[in-house]
Amino acid sequence: MLSRPAFLLALSLCTGEAACHITRSVNWFPCTQNGTLPIMCGTLTVPLDYVDTASNATLELQLVKVSAVKQPKKGSILFNPGGPGSPGRDLIAGAQAPSLLVATGGYHDLIGFDPRGTGTTIPFSCYPDEISRSTQPYGIGLYLNSSDTAIGQSWAAKTVFAETCFQNARHVGELIGTGYVARDMMQIVDALGEDGLLRYWGFSYGTVLGATVAAMFPDRMDKVVLDGCVNPHDYYAGLDVEQVTDSDRSYDGFFTGCVAHPEACELAQGSPTPAELKRQFYDLLYSLKYEPYVATLNGNATIFDYNALKAAVQNALYSTVTWPILATGLHGLLTKNDTATAAVAALLPKYPSGIYPNEGPEAYVGGIRASDVRFRTDNLTSLYPVLERFFAKSQIFGDSLSPNLLTYAQWPFRAKGAYTGDFHVKTKNPILFVGSDRDAFTPLVTARNASSSFEGSVVLQHGGYGHTSLGQPSLCTAKAIRAYFVNSTLPAPGTICEPTFGLFSDATAEQEYAPIANFTKRRIGGDDERVLLSAITKLSTRIPHSAHGL
Repeated sequence: MLSRPAFLLALSLCTGEAACHITRSVNWFPCTQNGTLPIMCGTLTVPLDYVDTASNATLELQLVKVSAVKQPKKGSILFNPGGPGSPGRDLIAGAQAPSLLVATGGYHDLIGFDPRGTGTTIPFSCYPDEISRSTQPYGIGLYLNSSDTAIGQSWAAKTVFAETCFQNARHVGELIGTGYVARDMMQIVDALGEDGLLRYWGFSYGTVLGATVAAMFPDRMDKVVLDGCVNPHDYYAGLDVEQVTDSDRSYDGFFTGCVAHPEACELAQGSPTPAELKRQFYDLLYSLKYEPYVATLNGNATIFDYNALKAAVQNALYSTVTWPILATGLHGLLTKNDTATAAVAALLPKYPSGIYPNEGPEAYVGGIRASDVRFRTDNLTSLYPVLERFFAKSQIFGDSLSPNLLTYAQWPFRAKGAYTGDFHVKTKNPILFVGSDRDAFTPLVTARNASSSFEGSVVLQHGGYGHTSLGQPSLCTAKAIRAYFVNSTLPAPGTICEPTFGLFSDATAEQEYAPIANFTKRRIGGDDERVLLSAITKLSTRIPHSAHGL
């Protein structure tokens, strides 16, 4: 954790032209963290409202930096871990920093910042305290096939939620959209005093942010990696049925991998086929609609219903590392073994205090994404055709990722400074898109559709399951990304990189190769593939997983 108490929301109002000072460089200073490398913390003052030219209000951005370990330095790389709603400083300040240095080649400073609406940068909250939040209406988090009345209940709950957010967050609701974060990023680039070009690695929602900043400032792009791509056209339209294209394929991989490795998957007891396992799962899921299971965990009664099980599966599909945990939990539910069922509880979303203050993910789906989305309607019936497309597209996630649509439709805020172009641009340097047809949340087709808008860009097909290239690591993918950052080399069009480790494998880079005790400067600076493989394996368990629908 960052220890300096100054990492709080910093808004100021300049009272006159002479008194108003926008910082032109980052104020860096040493700070402490939980990682293994020294880091620098920094502040940068930027305009609070880029559109209101009459306003003198400013915002203090909080940054962290880990310095390059090889020479000559090649500038800085900014990162965004996804969401929307995930803070960016913890990604650089924590134990991931050595691995990120390896993954990017070691020639760049690594910089993280908390985008607007995340962490301590204009935190978005619809409730003044936890007590108020606990009274939010039933239905706010329902999956839409969880009952015959779930759609209507969810719509009504989100109506109340939108009104509550308007009452409690109207002073910031228009100021945390992606367009303003893109402008903040370029303020950071300018303040670094390098070559004026953006180098960036964005995951999941971070690819929307990357595509937006690239479309707004195409002549200022250097190396930009968009990993686990969201289709930016669909994102801003809000009707992103395409998002669940590969969800069922991804979950089918869970059953296939389980059967292929019965020694590591408790569900495979009795030698079932993948189809039989899949049928058992859906029989269990639908039975929980009408008869939730009550387990005793640590002496407490815990209810597992349709919504809880789907939430656990959704979280598990972010990384294949969690697949054995999901298998144990499902086996526990099927056999009514409460000890094993605890594994399902371990996969349920958790929102630590200080990361999502007074909120679950609903505020971030609203505060950031719904403010970005263009469409609005007060007619629930008009949404039924789109909801049916979601349900038809994916059995596993069609009803769990579509509830966001009900939030967008009624949201009271519209982000100021939103990008309204068509994304058809030619950037100064070509963008590298990374996508997989086994990703449950950002399918390969979205990477291809996004790439088609950016002239000269290339799609690298990552063959792993999980979300982004880190969901099931591939040395081939890692080498391609590192080569792009270090020497601008793009993979040949049509390149496919298969994962290095199989499903339900207990192998690690440290077991496969000689153990690496720590990341010294010599190792970070080296070209040893064992170090690179170890780094991306570590990252696969440490990059935050989103519970926000991206």
